[in-house]
Amino acid sequence: MNILLVYPKFLETFWNLRYLLEILSKKAAFPPLGLLTVAAMLPESWNKKLVDMNIHKLADKDIKWADVVLVGAMATQKDSTEEVLARCKKLGKKVILGGPILEIGCDEFPDADHLFLGETEDTIPGFLADLEAGKEKRIYLPEGFPDVSNSPVPLWSLINPNDYISAMIQYNRGCPYRCKFCSVAKLNGQKPRPKSPAQFLKELDAAYNAGFRGPVFIADDNFIGDKKRAKEMLPHIVMWQQGNGYPFNLTTEADITLADDPELMDLMAKAGFRQVFLGMETPNEESLVECGKLQNTGRNLLVCVKIIQSHGLVPMSGFIVGFDSDNPDTFAVQMIDFIQKSGIVVAMVGVLQAQPGTSLHEKLLKEGRLLEQASGNNTDCYPNFRTVMPVEKLVQGFREIVETIYSPEKHYERICNLLENYNPSNRPEKRINMSDLKTFVRASLHISLFGGPKVGYYYWKSLLSVIFSKKRRAFTDVVASHIYGAHFREFAASIQESQES
Repeated sequence: MNILLVYPKFLETFWNLRYLLEILSKKAAFPPLGLLTVAAMLPESWNKKLVDMNIHKLADKDIKWADVVLVGAMATQKDSTEEVLARCKKLGKKVILGGPILEIGCDEFPDADHLFLGETEDTIPGFLADLEAGKEKRIYLPEGFPDVSNSPVPLWSLINPNDYISAMIQYNRGCPYRCKFCSVAKLNGQKPRPKSPAQFLKELDAAYNAGFRGPVFIADDNFIGDKKRAKEMLPHIVMWQQGNGYPFNLTTEADITLADDPELMDLMAKAGFRQVFLGMETPNEESLVECGKLQNTGRNLLVCVKIIQSHGLVPMSGFIVGFDSDNPDTFAVQMIDFIQKSGIVVAMVGVLQAQPGTSLHEKLLKEGRLLEQASGNNTDCYPNFRTVMPVEKLVQGFREIVETIYSPEKHYERICNLLENYNPSNRPEKRINMSDLKTFVRASLHISLFGGPKVGYYYWKSLLSVIFSKKRRAFTDVVASHIYGAHFREFAASIQESQES
């Protein structure tokens, strides 16, 4: 049997990192981990082909080759997904659709023959049996949350690692928190389900043997959701990295309680973690309570960020504006002030959207405040619900934040604030290789030639400052910060253009 796996095209968001791709000479940010994992669950005797539409066009000949087309997607891929489903139906091909996109609603995708809701480890075997018997159901839904130890190593042979900025591996699923704007706890449960050390190291081996080097994103809902198990896992990662010459620079998602555990932070730094994405959301305590981000309340968030930096980790973060509790007279100033003082160089700011499957969506639906389906597009300055704050005030404040923090001066200021607290000596020293040198040359040329005189000035000023300081090992972090800065300046410009048009 011929199986075509399709990963639809993303909307323009922070996460597809389009401008970084130009600098790094890559085609996409991350590989389609879910589809590669599902591919490994299918019989070895089947012929499998994967088309990532963020890299390659989907040709009719690809669809005609297949007996079954399997599409995996998120909400931000909805437009492309609908196009793929329509093309497959026109060509008479059976289509399976799965992934978080189905939180939008099964009725939204009438062209899909079969829908896989939730995780697939426990539903794929039943589907294969039904397929053999000719008794397939339209909807497959797991009864609970599967044991991730049954999840196979992704089938990396279906892609070219050189197409992507970063590899992607998963250690655990689930998050112990229930933030009202997030659907993770509903999708993957509140009890983190980690893989065993042996299983996770096997996946590191597979990514390494596939040819990945450099950035690796540990794609967990919350890497430290179970701190005890994370601490048991990390020494194994340390030994693996040491044994392989530290080929991977690790990034993951965690919550702010990481700052409460020095042992955990030191282990992560020693294991080769460089960046950690923190869901800060807002410095407004009332808004944090409103959205159920209780783990961020009752603490000095600035101090927490600086503690994490002092242990050799570089915090990145997402921020949200548009909560009912946001003060229309101060929210922009408060957000800008916090971001600048924190030294969070990679700060992703977006307007609150009520996503399907979240308690926020249910609340606003009951209140009659929902206006439309969330687009998932970060360039959309408008929320999909009626806000307490006048929407014009919200949009004006959002644009003020974006234009300010992504300006060359403010970006440079955050790099300086990061370096004041950052302790790169906590991380293992890694030799710069030819790939690093090529990236540095490409970044330097792009930033100097296309960023403008002011951008180039701050770029070289920060590099010279770190070279002649006691934190020379932070050099690669500063270069990376400027690469992200180039991306976000372009992104800010696209937001500006979208509003003017």
